[in-house]
Amino acid sequence: MSKIMYGVDLSEKITPIIVRDAIIVCFKQAHKEILDMMDEYAEWKSDKERDKFRDLEIELIIRNAFKEAGVDFNNPKKEDIIKVLDNLVKFASQFRKPGIIRKHYGEIKQILDKCE
Repeated sequence: MSKIMYGVDLSEKITPIIVRDAIIVCFKQAHKEILDMMDEYAEWKSDKERDKFRDLEIELIIRNAFKEAGVDFNNPKKEDIIKVLDNLVKFASQFRKPGIIRKHYGEIKQILDKCE
């Protein structure tokens, strides 16, 4: 039985794009409760509108981490993704506990280690 992590089947071929997309899924999951707090301050026309906003918010954070690392979001290299992860650790450490950051970092690193 294969292991699935952040939508990635670890028994399948893994590319840097797949790792990038797993980072996005990871960040969405890890920051869900923080994003849920935004509901106190916003009125959404629909759940779909709220979800779209959340997806954009997370993607902007991830894209910014790629940009700050000097890594092409659309064509990342395996060896460059670690720089992106380091930027995301710095970002998340402003409001997340170190243990949860280490957990998610380790999970993404498992996916990255299997990347070709």
